[in-house]
Amino acid sequence: MTKFGKLQPEKINIVDFKIISGSLNNPFSFNADLLEGHQFDVNFDMGFNLEDKLVKADFKADVFTKSKEQQEEVSGRFHFVFVFLVENLDQLVEFGENKKSLEINGSLGNALASISYSTSRGVLMSRFQGTPLKDFILPVINPNDLLK
Repeated sequence: MTKFGKLQPEKINIVDFKIISGSLNNPFSFNADLLEGHQFDVNFDMGFNLEDKLVKADFKADVFTKSKEQQEEVSGRFHFVFVFLVENLDQLVEFGENKKSLEINGSLGNALASISYSTSRGVLMSRFQGTPLKDFILPVINPNDLLK
């Protein structure tokens, strides 16, 4: 039996979303005929305001073209912030023994990582249109990998 309450998705609400930073570097000299693929790196962090039942999720994505020959690559770098109101947050997190760390219901972390990642995927697809990154789509991943 778990010490945490049950995750109730209907009690999770996105109350704010911001693009903190976003940049595209699309060199004029980039030759799309040399495009071989894309590389990417993502980062996900969460912060908690237990009193107000809020969770802040920071999601960063860096995407680069990968060319067959040497050239200046196209890149996109974005930082998104999501703020979630979790009505039953007090049932899903608790302080660890040392009172300096939080223990989090794994289902909550999974749900917030999934929502943040998939929403960011859609935003990036839109932002990359008209650039050599237009065919890049963040792949489907196990959201638990973001929590590691």
